[in-house]
Amino acid sequence: MTDKAPSPVEGIKERSRFLRGTLEQSLADPVTGALGHDDVRIIKFHGVYQQDDRDLRAERAAQKLEPAYNFMVRIRIPGGVLTPAQWLAVDALAAEHAGAAMRLTTRQSIQLHGVLKRNLKRTIRAINDCLLTTIAACGDVNRTVVCTALPEQSKLHREVYAHAQRVNRHLLPATRAYHEVWLDGEKTEIPAGGEEPIYGATYMPRKFKIGFALPPSNDVDIYANDLAFIAVARDGELVGFNVAVGGGMGMTHGNPRTYPRLAETIGFCRPEQVIAVAEHVVGVQRDFGDRSDRSHARLKYTIDDRGIDWFRGELERRLGFSLEPAVPVRFTHTGDRFGWVTGEDGREHLTLRIPGGRIRDDGERRFRTGLNAIAAVHEGDFRITPNQNLIVANVPPERRADIERLVAEHGLDAFTGVAPLERDAMSCVALPSCGLAMAESERYLPEIAAKVVALLEKHGLEDEEILLRVTGCPNGCARPYVAEIALVGKAPGRYNLFLGGGRTGERLNELVRQNLAEGEILAILDELFADYARGRLPEEGFGDFLHRAGVVGAPAGERRAAAS
Repeated sequence: MTDKAPSPVEGIKERSRFLRGTLEQSLADPVTGALGHDDVRIIKFHGVYQQDDRDLRAERAAQKLEPAYNFMVRIRIPGGVLTPAQWLAVDALAAEHAGAAMRLTTRQSIQLHGVLKRNLKRTIRAINDCLLTTIAACGDVNRTVVCTALPEQSKLHREVYAHAQRVNRHLLPATRAYHEVWLDGEKTEIPAGGEEPIYGATYMPRKFKIGFALPPSNDVDIYANDLAFIAVARDGELVGFNVAVGGGMGMTHGNPRTYPRLAETIGFCRPEQVIAVAEHVVGVQRDFGDRSDRSHARLKYTIDDRGIDWFRGELERRLGFSLEPAVPVRFTHTGDRFGWVTGEDGREHLTLRIPGGRIRDDGERRFRTGLNAIAAVHEGDFRITPNQNLIVANVPPERRADIERLVAEHGLDAFTGVAPLERDAMSCVALPSCGLAMAESERYLPEIAAKVVALLEKHGLEDEEILLRVTGCPNGCARPYVAEIALVGKAPGRYNLFLGGGRTGERLNELVRQNLAEGEILAILDELFADYARGRLPEEGFGDFLHRAGVVGAPAGERRAAAS
């Protein structure tokens, strides 16, 4: 709530007639590969971003052609779980419309890039035909609900995943627009009170993210979510969830009103209270979030502007009950556990490393062909991890040898023979498709990771688990601000350097130097790695060492310069 005028996007949402806009007319327009101005905003709620190939911009402009418009289609897969049949169906769509490649995301979704406007409707219809959807994978709504992919605790995972699914369903937009536009559903009159009992006519002030974590794994980076449910178990039984609010990674270079923030734990709820807590947290942000400044519109700013005590009080007033005191929980890692693990029920689970989350055939690493071969014989399911990797889950013990053979035949063991830093590193998509990217990220990650590993080898640290993340802009899509080392794009070939995050995802890193070229970054890391090799304590992580050494975390006057 504010006295300031709402942003132009608020008007677009209000005029959209609950996300219909003029999408049908825009899609039918043969003169351009783009959508109308307002529809570019509205289509995000349907799980689609309009993009263009930025590698071709200058060439096409010189030829007086419009940009090479195409669309990214994001498939909403709560908890990242899908069947082998669904995997094969999505791959077939990627082969037909998206350059024979899929991308696994940090929110356990699948993205298809490069879909042309004329193919959008048939692509989205086919996604729905295999019982998946794209609705609310983007836009100012609750996005895909993420859930720990940890397979060892089979019974608990099933319970926590079921809660994630219920929250996902409960917070889906209720509008019929999606069915009308993409599935040729019957057009119905909008009720006088509107179609959205939870969201209202203008939906949320900005995107909203919910995660479920099952300790000791924090693979979802749970405190980076607007709303976090952290499972609490006693004697192997789920008793409830700690509730944390106000996390978010996005920021804007040079704007001190924007910043990353970790969620704060405000209490504990019982399993039967989860839906109510989720709906009313959304409701508080819907009603009090900043609708005038989109860079200041996430829940983290609402909480910081009004105070965490105010937020808890408003939430409990709406709930009609008080949250119980939070229960101590302990996380031990954020990364994935590669290779085979056996679940409590005796089923086997194989976690495969997917560099950059890209499912494609690339030399000896034939991920697309190999995973399709596995899907053709697999009796369990697939799980996309929040670290852009893939678990071949619920393999009967007698079928393990068949899966291992296919992995070997297609070179899918990309988790072996690589340094931990390379294995666990993450990036966003960035260039050439993302319109927000200021620098390379996915295409640059293998190169910079290899150079950082070379420095680690120089100092005898190649086996250390150090978390590196690279993004092409400050919006934080690869969750860079909780990494021990993060490069955040500032301009072509230039990055801001953040250091000091924690390996369990419970501490933000800090900006130490701005606008650096690669050589400057490597020189700083070289010196810090030398210090770390000489001065670390037993079992001390790199981020923890940087805090103890005063490189980060100390007051400005006492902070040790990072290779200035």
